[in-house]
Amino acid sequence: MIRAAALLAALAALPAAFAAAAPLHDISVRIDPQSRTLEGRDRITLDAPRAATLVLSPRFKVSSLTADGRRLGIRPADAHGLQRIDLPAARRIELRWSGELAPLDRSLDHRDTLTYGAPASGPQGTFLPAGSGWYPAVEGQLERYRVALDLPAGQRGLVPGRLLDEREVRGRYRARFEFANPAEGISLMAGPYRVDERRVRTAAGSQVRLRTYFHPEIADLAGGYLDSVAGYLDLYERRIGAYPFSEFSIVSSPTPTGFGMPTLAYLGVEVLRLPFIRATSLGHEVLHNWWGNGVYPDYARGNWSEGLTTFMADYAYREREGAQAASAARLAWLRDYAAMPPGDDAALIRFSSRTHGASQVVGYNKAAMLFFMLRDAIGTTAFDAGLRRFWREHRFRLATWDDLRRAFEQASGSSLAAFFEQWLERPGAPDLRIANAQAVPTLSGWRLNVTLAQGAPAYALSVPLAIRTAGGELARRAEIARERDTVALDLPAEPLAVMLDPELRVFRRLAAAEAPPILREVMLAGSPMVIPLSAQAEVQAASQGLAAKLLERGGGRGGAPSVLVIGLHADVDAWLADGGLPPRPAALAASRGSAQVWTLRTGEGRAVALVSARDAAALAALARPLPHYGRESWLVFDGPRAVERGVWPTQPQVWELRRPVAYGGAAWCNIRLIV
Repeated sequence: MIRAAALLAALAALPAAFAAAAPLHDISVRIDPQSRTLEGRDRITLDAPRAATLVLSPRFKVSSLTADGRRLGIRPADAHGLQRIDLPAARRIELRWSGELAPLDRSLDHRDTLTYGAPASGPQGTFLPAGSGWYPAVEGQLERYRVALDLPAGQRGLVPGRLLDEREVRGRYRARFEFANPAEGISLMAGPYRVDERRVRTAAGSQVRLRTYFHPEIADLAGGYLDSVAGYLDLYERRIGAYPFSEFSIVSSPTPTGFGMPTLAYLGVEVLRLPFIRATSLGHEVLHNWWGNGVYPDYARGNWSEGLTTFMADYAYREREGAQAASAARLAWLRDYAAMPPGDDAALIRFSSRTHGASQVVGYNKAAMLFFMLRDAIGTTAFDAGLRRFWREHRFRLATWDDLRRAFEQASGSSLAAFFEQWLERPGAPDLRIANAQAVPTLSGWRLNVTLAQGAPAYALSVPLAIRTAGGELARRAEIARERDTVALDLPAEPLAVMLDPELRVFRRLAAAEAPPILREVMLAGSPMVIPLSAQAEVQAASQGLAAKLLERGGGRGGAPSVLVIGLHADVDAWLADGGLPPRPAALAASRGSAQVWTLRTGEGRAVALVSARDAAALAALARPLPHYGRESWLVFDGPRAVERGVWPTQPQVWELRRPVAYGGAAWCNIRLIV
């Protein structure tokens, strides 16, 4: 769920007590997408007479302003690109404003939307995000609202909330919405939509109106999306509690964006066309109506909602596929973390919103792994009971990580302070390894002493071990809390090998052989070296454009820990040969597709990403899709389409134990570490 920077700054200062005193907006807004003009009127009612500050985009001019019926002079002050209008103590405020919206930029890609915040409009779509200043928001407040829309014929629009009525009047479309609970702001969407509707009864017995607002070219997808939303509502009601709203809509955007808001998801037309979205991203956005839009994160004390939603949606879907798919998802999280430069790591408690790939690794992946480990620690029954308690106690209120911890403590009957403290307050991750292992025969079988080591200060961990014995494989857990701890395990058969955390159930820093290079390692590097190989002007231009899209921090020319090499096939092969590096992998022959991308690691540990293309056009075609494949080690492209992809194989941490050389009073083992 993407949030504008201006909105986050305001929410960070929200006291929880403000939720009960949220101002009520009564807004009427008329928009002409063709001329990109907006005219608005707002009547704001506060719970009691008090001073307030309104925030409005500098694109708009206020034509009238009254407080409790008294006309006021308008002296806005600029702050952070927004007008701030300070008001005297009053209970009722009324103002009118108008102005020109920005043109809708359809070239934006998903990563650009992280900072996209201007209210924009055009015939193909209007998007006025919360935090953009399109209406006079009351600074530092959650807000309730009623909104009346007035749009030209052929346009349809909505804001998050309950649809009260809609109609065509004298060639104009008019609709009224309300949101009775305190909300984090108001977003508005409009476009040349075809609307499909279905009413469903949920597992909790509520009637919910489901809608799609789709551009005509994807209107045939409406039925499938309505089916999927109905299924997700049923799934999450049964697990958490009743759906908190009266409707849910899926709205198409002319730009490839993805926003989750109360009662709706706003997704790009091209995104909605992707066959896997209904099974992945859609469920994530539906779940945000519980976590994020139903219970609000207190951003000043950390955003827990993205990690919990990732765990209960994206990861849960992989679990339903099977244990292997779930393990692969955890491996992807840990690989992402291994690829992140150490200087970009931050304590999870500091995460508020995704701003770049490194923040996603912490705020989404590490947080999701926290909930996975918590479920392992307290059990599924207590975990689910804690979720339901948290929902009951914090609906439409601000909530913190501490509130979550208390809910799980009450459900499990155990203190979780140390668990949450080490995973929230500390940056980094344990660097686990098997330091030693000894096996001796006993009267009833064998005893295996395994010594585990980690960095300082130590984490308290429950580490899964897989032990291969002469009688089969056994699973055990080692409870450790020091930098070096030895656990004794009694076994029925002779141990032959020990594997550390083979299913990746602990958030940790992977060993080198467990984390082969992936594209993200270069994409996230602080100042990767960029090497464009071709002297041809059009190839140089395509290379520069690709590097600008692929690298989040820009590139350098030397001293970098990671390298991005871009060129035509012959140039790339010659560069590899000149540098004494491994040649192009046989599976990525230059004849396959129009471009190949792969990674390798040098003897000094430097990650190298190579982009090899048939011509300048093939390179240019990679600029939009390639940044979305950071978790891959290699890809084959046919134009902009990835036709093959994969990750280099991993080698888990394994200790092999040789048979004792002699049996006697003190048998001993030769031990070899394989990583």
